[in-house]
Amino acid sequence: MYSNIMKIIESENRTSLLIHELVNLWKESVRATHLFLSDDEIEEIQKYVPPALKTVSSLIVSFDESLRPLAFIGIEKKSIEMLFVAAEERNKGIGKALLLYAVEKYGVERVSVNEQNPEAKGFYEHMGFKTYKRTDVDDQGRPYPLLYMKRSRLFICTA
Repeated sequence: MYSNIMKIIESENRTSLLIHELVNLWKESVRATHLFLSDDEIEEIQKYVPPALKTVSSLIVSFDESLRPLAFIGIEKKSIEMLFVAAEERNKGIGKALLLYAVEKYGVERVSVNEQNPEAKGFYEHMGFKTYKRTDVDDQGRPYPLLYMKRSRLFICTA
């Protein structure tokens, strides 16, 4: 599990500075994980990120001891709308910690992931999610298939 110096904070005061930091985190995370997207596509999609961060019902952010954001998760009606981890913080347990927090506190049951992001698909499968539906395009109609996943079992992962 991730170091105990990490803080998980439910962000109610979504300041311009926090949104700016989270957009930068999103961008570096997408560059590390969404290898199927071009730089132009990332720039285009980035336009949707600030409004999504401002309006998602629940935004939970993990910070290091100096209050630098490490990762964030956005939840809407028991569905994960976004989960992004800073590129240099991947594979350290932060995403898992946020997901477990979201399941426990918000009863999260669903998520959608890009089919071309096998690491994300594998992560959610490891955490007890199974694909129940697939689309040929993403929510903006781009040719990036989405996998819709539901929690298929209760899980308690400590490893």
